[in-house]
Amino acid sequence: MPNHGNHMARSTHHRHYRSFLALLRELREQAGVTQVELGNRVANTQTFISKIERGERRVDVVEFTEICEALEIDPGIAFQQFLDTRQRELASKKVRSRKR
Repeated sequence: MPNHGNHMARSTHHRHYRSFLALLRELREQAGVTQVELGNRVANTQTFISKIERGERRVDVVEFTEICEALEIDPGIAFQQFLDTRQRELASKKVRSRKR
């Protein structure tokens, strides 16, 4: 379902959700943690982490918090990073649409 105006993004293919997933992967890599290790830290599997990072499985707020905590990252700070990236993407889109 496309995102028009203020409608919520429902797809794992939405550009903002893809940015969210990229952030999760980046945070994991910056922490020097493999998918296997992160899976173990959240009492799950490497496959679980891989599916999240590839967008095959949607992440809820509790899972996001647990992943951040397993990476020893403050979930609030991590989410703020996502919001900052999202705002830059939205601002960039507005600039591009004005140039047309």
